[in-house]
Amino acid sequence: MGTAYYSWKEQAEGGNALPLIMTGAIGGLVVALVIVFKKEWAPFLAPLHALLQGLFIGAISAAFNGAFAETAPNIIFNAVGLTLAVCAAMYFLYTFRIIKVTEKLRSIVIAATAGIAIFYLMVFAMRMFGFEGMSFLHEGSPLGIGFSLLVVGLAALNLLLDFDMIEKGTEMGAPKFMEWFCAFGLMITIVWLYIEILRLLGKVSGRD
Repeated sequence: MGTAYYSWKEQAEGGNALPLIMTGAIGGLVVALVIVFKKEWAPFLAPLHALLQGLFIGAISAAFNGAFAETAPNIIFNAVGLTLAVCAAMYFLYTFRIIKVTEKLRSIVIAATAGIAIFYLMVFAMRMFGFEGMSFLHEGSPLGIGFSLLVVGLAALNLLLDFDMIEKGTEMGAPKFMEWFCAFGLMITIVWLYIEILRLLGKVSGRD
């Protein structure tokens, strides 16, 4: 929370928050990759990852808050509220087994998530070289909004996988470091969900 507040304040007061965004995004990615391959390091690196994510989220949220101050003054409040509501709804669906995490569902969600990640990397690389062919990703067109809804839905389904991993880890008596690893995974999904909901609200507000 401290790093999120700091980067929000820096962005809101007109400071150069880009270094904070890049530090949070790139640093968070590097730390996340290390945790994925070295799960036993999660108790030490997960808190660091949370601090880096705070830098990223705070600055991004402040940027959206400023950009939509006139058309959607409550965009951050709405994004946080919707994120919490989706998390609660997915936990309800998982707890009462309304949606069961089968191997088939797990495979589909993982494959789709990997596909979205690769697609985002391709779009980022193309933008680096000045190609704007995927501008619909940032527009409030029906296609852009539909894509955001799809990604929000996928992020929500990832919550089910996180809940399942936590439950199975508890049942199997997994090592202590796995608690940190599971918390790390859940945090990443929630942050992703929040960012995608924020982008979706931004697109919808841009149509007004």
